Amino acid sequence: MVQNLTYVRCGDYLIPDIRLSRVNDKPLGKYGRMRRAFLAENNPMLYNDMVLTETLFPHLWEIDETAHRRVEQMMTELLEKNPAPDKATQQFAWVRYVNSLKAQAEEIVNAELIFC
Repeated sequence: MVQNLTYVRCGDYLIPDIRLSRVNDKPLGKYGRMRRAFLAENNPMLYNDMVLTETLFPHLWEIDETAHRRVEQMMTELLEKNPAPDKATQQFAWVRYVNSLKAQAEEIVNAELIFC
């Protein structure tokens, strides 16, 4: 496939005028950013391939949405199995308990989706 490239002069240099074919302003969430950092550090060939084929951000958005759904699902399951203290009378104990459950859920999601 032959493409006609145009160049932009920047000082003494000619820089290829390359544009993305798909542009989306959707922000990248916490889990998507974590996945991007993991890929860049641990699998740079896959990361570069995904950047060049423009599949990186759709992959990151999908990971982000899946991770958020999975954390919410695990939080409800963990709260059903192990009920939290009464929020009205023991606020600090409730916050501590819910934060502990969220940390457990995020650790599992990180192992299953982000760092694999």
